[in-house]
Amino acid sequence: MSGALVLREQRGSTTILTMNRPERRNALNPALIAELTGEMIAAGEDARCRAVILTGAGNTFCAGMDMEHLAKVAEQREAEHLAEANALVRLMMTIRELPKPVIAVVNGAAIAGGTGLATICDFTLAAPEAKFGFTEVRIGFVPAIVSSALLRMAGEKQARELLLTGKIFSSEEALRLGLITWIVNPEQLMDEALALAGSLALNCPSSMAGVKRLLASFEQHQMEEEMRISVLANAAQRQHPDFKEGIRAFLMKRKPVWQRA
Repeated sequence: MSGALVLREQRGSTTILTMNRPERRNALNPALIAELTGEMIAAGEDARCRAVILTGAGNTFCAGMDMEHLAKVAEQREAEHLAEANALVRLMMTIRELPKPVIAVVNGAAIAGGTGLATICDFTLAAPEAKFGFTEVRIGFVPAIVSSALLRMAGEKQARELLLTGKIFSSEEALRLGLITWIVNPEQLMDEALALAGSLALNCPSSMAGVKRLLASFEQHQMEEEMRISVLANAAQRQHPDFKEGIRAFLMKRKPVWQRA
């Protein structure tokens, strides 16, 4: 086991990383993002590891960014917002470019940044009752960092619908959109992920690393530019009065009062 925020378990050639904030529905904050990034990098460098499984403690995969943390940092300067956005980009790109296959086990809700985290993995296995959604527009935020990968997976028309409506959608719809790989019964979810990891371990490690490197290289420069723009959009919206109002309204469980666009 590693630090309190990310639990690491080694099962043969498979490294299981579990986001461990069940009391906060595994919501992302700077400490969790940093620790998870570090554990992913360590797994990528570990000769014992042939595949990584990512999941969440309790009955939630990841509820997105921690709203209480966002409320505390709403008055941050632009440089601090940029640093936090860049840290999330680094986590997402670490998973995408890791030389080992990464399997997401979505045992419950994966919302906002949690949807991005689950779907950027190489394989995404989800329980039938799992829920997804890019809900940022509901709280005065812009789903900037997740949008680049979503465009590639679902296409522009579907991405616009998901990002602009902020709707919650089911595992079945996520499968139809190409955002997840399989729907698996909850009691079999981890066993199926371990079986998949075991089958991947039979493949040539350098070949799988080469495949991931090749796929990443096809759109490397374009994605780097998109992420740069996304970071700026993320930081800019965090300084908008609507962002602060959205966070306050969410925490107070009331309807937000938006400014005119």
